[in-house]
Amino acid sequence: MYPILINIWMTIGIITFIILLIISAPYGRHSRSGWGLTIPKRLGWIVMESPALYLLWIYYFLYDGFSNPVLIFFLIIWSVHYFNRSFIWPMRIKKDGTMPVLVALMAFLFNAVNTFLHGYWFFLLDINYDISWFSEPVFIIGFLIFIIGAFINIHSDNILMRLAKNTEHGYKIPQEGLYKYVSSPNYLGEIIEWLGWAILTWSVSGLVFFFWTIFNLLPRAISHHKWYKEKFEDYPKERKIIIPKIL
Repeated sequence: MYPILINIWMTIGIITFIILLIISAPYGRHSRSGWGLTIPKRLGWIVMESPALYLLWIYYFLYDGFSNPVLIFFLIIWSVHYFNRSFIWPMRIKKDGTMPVLVALMAFLFNAVNTFLHGYWFFLLDINYDISWFSEPVFIIGFLIFIIGAFINIHSDNILMRLAKNTEHGYKIPQEGLYKYVSSPNYLGEIIEWLGWAILTWSVSGLVFFFWTIFNLLPRAISHHKWYKEKFEDYPKERKIIIPKIL
């Protein structure tokens, strides 16, 4: 059953990637009418991101996940990320603005399915995460990559938030950090973060999540880069989309 679910989910991800390359998701700077009912963007982000937080905790309670130190560690770093994305980050962004309910519901569905696939991998398959996992090279390397990605993601988000706080209307070109080299270092950081997760858990669910992160964020980064170039005549020509010097 699990391979079938994974293959279906990957197929949906590829289709989503193609659609997002053609049509930008209508929220944030790409907001536009014609997508039905809207909700405040802060509420939308909480609705979108929080299922990944509370659903994984439910799986741990249901399947005795708190008896395994390795799984507890996985839950801690997962929860730190999603608590930030579900509650801290939405409270820090500007409160004005809305997003379509449809977008929030689709993201809700994605996080629910993604968390289910992780719960299935951790608890319903015969995966041996004993205490020696902490000394495995894949865990050490993966965790370091995860930390680097999380730092890039959070640092880049903080730059945007400071810029928005000091800008009363509209947008400005970010100039700090990795924004000197790419238009969306926050997305690059998140992709690196979940690559680290896939390695440190050495899981099919983590690998699929990594690919889905690319499916979601690469088209978004392309749209951001195009938007910056159209809006600002002085936008740095040498700045790439998401990977310095390459893409």
